[in-house]
Amino acid sequence: MPGRNLFAVTAASFIGFTGFTLVMPFLPLFIRQLGVTDVGEIALWAGAILGVTPALTAVLSPFWGRLADRLGRKIMVVRSLVSCSLVMAAMAFVTRPWHVLALRAGLGLFTGYGGLTLTMAAESVPPERMASAIGLVQTAQRLGPAVGPLIGGVLAGSLGLRPAFLATAALYGIALVLVIALYDEQETHAARRDDAEPSGAANVVPFRSVLAFENFVLLMGVVFGLQFVDRSIGPILPLYLEEVGVGRPRVAVTAGVLFTIAALAGSAGHHFSGRLPSRASPRIIIGVGASVSAAGAAVLGLGLNVWLMGVGMALFGVGAGAAMTTAYTAAGTVIPAGAHGTGFGMLSSAALAGSAVSPVIAGLLGATSIRGVFILDVIVMAVLAGAVRRVMADGERLTQPVAGDA
Repeated sequence: MPGRNLFAVTAASFIGFTGFTLVMPFLPLFIRQLGVTDVGEIALWAGAILGVTPALTAVLSPFWGRLADRLGRKIMVVRSLVSCSLVMAAMAFVTRPWHVLALRAGLGLFTGYGGLTLTMAAESVPPERMASAIGLVQTAQRLGPAVGPLIGGVLAGSLGLRPAFLATAALYGIALVLVIALYDEQETHAARRDDAEPSGAANVVPFRSVLAFENFVLLMGVVFGLQFVDRSIGPILPLYLEEVGVGRPRVAVTAGVLFTIAALAGSAGHHFSGRLPSRASPRIIIGVGASVSAAGAAVLGLGLNVWLMGVGMALFGVGAGAAMTTAYTAAGTVIPAGAHGTGFGMLSSAALAGSAVSPVIAGLLGATSIRGVFILDVIVMAVLAGAVRRVMADGERLTQPVAGDA
């Protein structure tokens, strides 16, 4: 049964993230279709639209996580997937950029299932397999975006973007059915542990106590920085490709290929980092991953040709993927099982805050200098790598049992 639970969570993550990336990477082109022609104004709209959902979700995610600790993870994920499906279907019929902004704002009030699926994955396996389980789900969350932009690029070039929104809504519906039909919350690893605890013991860890766990605040900063850099490229890549000489008819497909390269490389980073913690400390893995990602951003900023940009996207993705999975796993090893929802919710808030701030700043920079976005990414990743190597405690290898569960 735990194997079926992990399959349900992984498959739902893959399908949901595939659907999301059918359309979001091409948002600047959709804004142009809605009547905005100025490049700077397009970048500002794209930044605001991409940023509003994670901004609102970042505020609510810890509370959804706490509610999931009390009521269960499954019902929270169902709520989120229903919201995603309805909003994406509505986006197919918008006529103004502010319509998209309003729908994305509404989505931010009810979405945020990514962090909850990581919680569910961590609780579907014994503690010593947590790193591989989290890596598997994050691999699925990256492989989805590897497939989505290619499909979305074809749809954008042939049928237009509006049908892609309806396809996205349908994919979220499939993910919803998988979670409802296959995930059994009574058979999770956490449920068996909690049977031996007094009633309500799983819910006694407050937010302040979670923040006090070793390295947790630093890891929140790591997740924020990684997500900030990762989401900075979306609002400006199609415009950047035009700037470096890619013809407008080929921009959508070229952007889709580059997003796919980054997603595939990121999924490889997620996957293999699930095996690395038994060989190296989290401090080393995160530091090296951030450094590799900084190198990739530097190559992208040069903009010499599309082939070298592909190399840059690969370095960018694999480094960020390895560092992100290691950060989540390191946090999961110090949080008691009954507080996983709260802890992963707070990590998700950090990630979502990065997702919210990044497109806005990228849009503002893109309105004056698109290359400035890549320079900022290099600086952020370099600072992140240095901070982790200097400040983070090595702790135990990540194959050790979760604190309090030994």
